[in-house]
Amino acid sequence: MSDTVTAAASTELGGFAGWAVGLMEAIGGPGAGLAVAVENFFPPIPSEIILPLAGFTASQGGFSLFSALFWTTLGSVVGAAVLYWLGVKLGRDRLYAIVDRMPLVDTEDLAKAEDWFARHGRSAVFFGRMIPMVRSGISVPAGVSRMPFWQFLLYTTAGSLLWNSIFVLAGYYLGENWHYVENYASVFQYVVIGLVVALIGWFVTKKVRARSAA
Repeated sequence: MSDTVTAAASTELGGFAGWAVGLMEAIGGPGAGLAVAVENFFPPIPSEIILPLAGFTASQGGFSLFSALFWTTLGSVVGAAVLYWLGVKLGRDRLYAIVDRMPLVDTEDLAKAEDWFARHGRSAVFFGRMIPMVRSGISVPAGVSRMPFWQFLLYTTAGSLLWNSIFVLAGYYLGENWHYVENYASVFQYVVIGLVVALIGWFVTKKVRARSAA
Protein backbone atom coordinates (compact mmCIF):
# COMPACT_ATOMS: atom_id res chain seq x y z
CA MET A 1 0.00 0.00 0.00
CA SER A 2 1.17 3.55 -0.70
CA ASP A 3 3.07 5.44 2.03
CA THR A 4 0.58 8.27 1.49
CA VAL A 5 -2.29 6.04 2.63
CA THR A 6 -0.37 4.90 5.70
CA ALA A 7 0.58 8.44 6.68
CA ALA A 8 -2.96 9.76 6.24
CA ALA A 9 -4.39 6.88 8.23
CA SER A 10 -1.95 7.24 11.07
CA THR A 11 -2.52 10.98 11.46
CA GLU A 12 -6.28 11.20 10.92
CA LEU A 13 -7.77 7.92 12.09
CA GLY A 14 -7.95 5.91 15.25
CA GLY A 15 -10.11 3.30 16.90
CA PHE A 16 -12.02 1.00 14.61
CA ALA A 17 -11.23 3.05 11.51
CA GLY A 18 -7.52 2.75 12.29
CA TRP A 19 -7.99 -0.99 12.69
CA ALA A 20 -9.68 -1.10 9.27
CA VAL A 21 -6.69 0.72 7.77
CA GLY A 22 -4.40 -1.89 9.29
CA LEU A 23 -6.45 -4.66 7.69
CA MET A 24 -6.27 -3.00 4.29
CA GLU A 25 -2.53 -2.52 4.70
CA ALA A 26 -2.10 -6.17 5.64
CA ILE A 27 -4.42 -8.03 3.23
CA GLY A 28 -5.72 -5.44 0.76
CA GLY A 29 -9.31 -5.61 -0.54
CA PRO A 30 -10.37 -8.53 1.70
CA GLY A 31 -9.44 -6.35 4.69
CA ALA A 32 -11.94 -3.71 3.58
CA GLY A 33 -14.56 -6.43 3.15
CA LEU A 34 -13.91 -7.83 6.63
CA ALA A 35 -14.21 -4.37 8.18
CA VAL A 36 -17.55 -3.77 6.45
CA ALA A 37 -18.79 -7.23 7.52
CA VAL A 38 -18.00 -6.46 11.16
CA GLU A 39 -19.88 -3.15 10.82
CA ASN A 40 -23.11 -5.14 10.41
CA PHE A 41 -22.85 -6.27 14.05
CA PHE A 42 -21.82 -2.89 15.45
CA PRO A 43 -23.96 -0.19 13.76
CA PRO A 44 -22.08 2.74 15.38
CA ILE A 45 -18.96 1.66 13.48
CA PRO A 46 -18.50 4.21 10.67
CA SER A 47 -18.81 2.41 7.34
CA GLU A 48 -19.10 5.93 5.89
CA ILE A 49 -15.39 6.23 6.75
CA ILE A 50 -14.32 2.72 5.76
CA LEU A 51 -15.92 2.85 2.30
CA PRO A 52 -14.40 6.14 1.05
CA LEU A 53 -11.10 5.12 2.63
CA ALA A 54 -11.24 1.92 0.58
CA GLY A 55 -11.85 4.06 -2.52
CA PHE A 56 -8.92 6.30 -1.65
CA THR A 57 -6.70 3.27 -1.14
CA ALA A 58 -7.72 2.00 -4.57
CA SER A 59 -6.86 5.39 -6.12
CA GLN A 60 -3.37 5.11 -4.61
CA GLY A 61 -2.80 1.64 -6.06
CA GLY A 62 -3.30 -0.33 -2.85
CA PHE A 63 -5.75 -2.50 -4.79
CA SER A 64 -8.04 -2.00 -7.78
CA LEU A 65 -11.32 -0.09 -7.80
CA PHE A 66 -13.11 -3.29 -8.80
CA SER A 67 -11.53 -5.06 -5.82
CA ALA A 68 -12.71 -2.30 -3.48
CA LEU A 69 -16.29 -2.55 -4.77
CA PHE A 70 -16.28 -6.35 -4.83
CA TRP A 71 -14.88 -6.94 -1.35
CA THR A 72 -16.86 -4.22 0.44
CA THR A 73 -20.10 -5.47 -1.13
CA LEU A 74 -19.23 -9.08 -0.29
CA GLY A 75 -18.53 -8.00 3.29
CA SER A 76 -21.92 -6.29 3.49
CA VAL A 77 -23.72 -9.36 2.16
CA VAL A 78 -21.88 -11.84 4.41
CA GLY A 79 -22.58 -9.76 7.52
CA ALA A 80 -26.24 -9.38 6.55
CA ALA A 81 -26.55 -13.12 5.86
CA VAL A 82 -25.28 -13.97 9.37
CA LEU A 83 -27.92 -11.66 10.88
CA TYR A 84 -30.55 -13.22 8.61
CA TRP A 85 -29.76 -16.69 9.97
CA LEU A 86 -29.84 -15.34 13.51
CA GLY A 87 -33.37 -14.18 12.72
CA VAL A 88 -34.20 -17.66 11.42
CA LYS A 89 -32.83 -19.24 14.60
CA LEU A 90 -34.70 -16.75 16.78
CA GLY A 91 -37.96 -17.72 15.11
CA ARG A 92 -41.44 -16.26 15.25
CA ASP A 93 -42.48 -17.94 18.51
CA ARG A 94 -39.47 -16.71 20.47
CA LEU A 95 -39.89 -13.21 19.05
CA TYR A 96 -43.52 -13.13 20.15
CA ALA A 97 -42.52 -14.37 23.60
CA ILE A 98 -39.95 -11.57 23.91
CA VAL A 99 -42.37 -8.90 22.69
CA ASP A 100 -45.04 -10.14 25.08
CA ARG A 101 -42.77 -9.23 28.01
CA MET A 102 -41.91 -5.75 26.69
CA PRO A 103 -43.71 -2.65 28.01
CA LEU A 104 -45.65 -0.45 25.58
CA VAL A 105 -45.41 -3.09 22.86
CA ASP A 106 -47.89 -5.91 22.32
CA THR A 107 -48.20 -8.85 19.96
CA GLU A 108 -50.79 -6.99 17.90
CA ASP A 109 -48.12 -4.43 16.96
CA LEU A 110 -45.79 -7.26 15.98
CA ALA A 111 -48.51 -8.90 13.88
CA LYS A 112 -48.99 -5.61 12.02
CA ALA A 113 -45.25 -5.34 11.47
CA GLU A 114 -45.18 -8.91 10.14
CA ASP A 115 -48.02 -8.14 7.76
CA TRP A 116 -46.24 -5.01 6.54
CA PHE A 117 -42.98 -6.91 6.01
CA ALA A 118 -44.79 -9.64 4.10
CA ARG A 119 -46.06 -7.00 1.66
CA HIS A 120 -42.98 -4.76 1.47
CA GLY A 121 -40.09 -7.00 2.54
CA ARG A 122 -38.15 -6.78 -0.72
CA SER A 123 -38.27 -2.99 -0.78
CA ALA A 124 -37.43 -2.85 2.93
CA VAL A 125 -34.32 -5.00 2.44
CA PHE A 126 -33.18 -3.08 -0.66
CA PHE A 127 -33.65 0.45 0.70
CA GLY A 128 -32.81 -0.57 4.25
CA ARG A 129 -29.23 -1.27 3.17
CA MET A 130 -28.86 2.47 2.47
CA ILE A 131 -30.17 3.76 5.81
CA PRO A 132 -27.79 4.14 8.77
CA MET A 133 -28.84 2.12 11.84
CA VAL A 134 -31.39 0.22 9.73
CA ARG A 135 -29.13 -1.55 7.24
CA SER A 136 -27.95 -4.07 9.85
CA GLY A 137 -31.20 -4.59 11.71
CA ILE A 138 -33.36 -5.17 8.62
CA SER A 139 -31.76 -8.59 8.13
CA VAL A 140 -33.21 -9.97 11.38
CA PRO A 141 -36.93 -9.55 10.53
CA ALA A 142 -36.17 -10.92 7.08
CA GLY A 143 -34.90 -14.09 8.76
CA VAL A 144 -37.73 -14.25 11.29
CA SER A 145 -40.31 -13.97 8.49
CA ARG A 146 -38.44 -16.67 6.50
CA MET A 147 -38.06 -14.43 3.47
CA PRO A 148 -36.66 -16.70 0.72
CA PHE A 149 -32.90 -16.65 1.18
CA TRP A 150 -32.11 -16.21 -2.52
CA GLN A 151 -34.48 -13.23 -2.59
CA PHE A 152 -32.86 -11.78 0.52
CA LEU A 153 -29.40 -12.17 -1.04
CA LEU A 154 -30.53 -10.57 -4.31
CA TYR A 155 -31.98 -7.41 -2.74
CA THR A 156 -29.25 -7.16 -0.11
CA THR A 157 -26.56 -7.37 -2.79
CA ALA A 158 -28.30 -4.79 -5.01
CA GLY A 159 -28.84 -2.32 -2.16
CA SER A 160 -25.35 -2.82 -0.72
CA LEU A 161 -23.66 -2.46 -4.11
CA LEU A 162 -25.46 0.81 -4.79
CA TRP A 163 -24.71 2.26 -1.33
CA ASN A 164 -21.11 1.06 -1.24
CA SER A 165 -20.43 2.28 -4.78
CA ILE A 166 -21.45 5.85 -3.88
CA PHE A 167 -18.95 6.04 -1.01
CA VAL A 168 -16.15 4.00 -2.57
CA LEU A 169 -16.30 6.05 -5.79
CA ALA A 170 -16.42 9.28 -3.79
CA GLY A 171 -13.26 8.27 -1.96
CA TYR A 172 -11.64 7.15 -5.22
CA TYR A 173 -12.24 10.43 -7.06
CA LEU A 174 -11.71 12.76 -4.09
CA GLY A 175 -8.29 11.23 -3.46
CA GLU A 176 -6.59 12.74 -0.42
CA ASN A 177 -9.79 14.68 0.30
CA TRP A 178 -11.72 11.43 0.84
CA HIS A 179 -12.48 12.40 4.45
CA TYR A 180 -14.84 15.17 3.25
CA VAL A 181 -17.35 12.41 2.52
CA GLU A 182 -17.73 11.85 6.27
CA ASN A 183 -19.08 15.37 6.80
CA TYR A 184 -21.98 14.87 4.37
CA ALA A 185 -22.62 11.32 5.63
CA SER A 186 -22.77 12.58 9.22
CA VAL A 187 -25.43 15.15 8.31
CA PHE A 188 -27.50 12.46 6.58
CA GLN A 189 -27.08 10.11 9.52
CA TYR A 190 -28.22 12.74 12.03
CA VAL A 191 -31.31 13.44 9.92
CA VAL A 192 -32.17 9.73 9.86
CA ILE A 193 -31.54 9.34 13.60
CA GLY A 194 -33.77 12.36 14.27
CA LEU A 195 -36.58 10.86 12.20
CA VAL A 196 -36.24 7.50 13.94
CA VAL A 197 -36.31 9.12 17.40
CA ALA A 198 -39.37 11.18 16.39
CA LEU A 199 -41.18 8.06 15.17
CA ILE A 200 -40.35 6.16 18.36
CA GLY A 201 -41.55 9.11 20.43
CA TRP A 202 -44.78 9.26 18.48
CA PHE A 203 -45.32 5.50 18.88
CA VAL A 204 -44.67 5.55 22.65
CA THR A 205 -46.92 8.59 23.15
CA LYS A 206 -49.70 6.92 21.18
CA LYS A 207 -49.45 3.71 23.21
CA VAL A 208 -49.37 5.56 26.56
CA ARG A 209 -52.44 7.62 25.65
CA ALA A 210 -54.29 4.52 24.45
CA ARG A 211 -53.59 2.70 27.71
CA SER A 212 -54.52 5.74 29.78
CA ALA A 213 -57.84 6.05 27.93
CA ALA A 214 -58.52 2.36 28.56
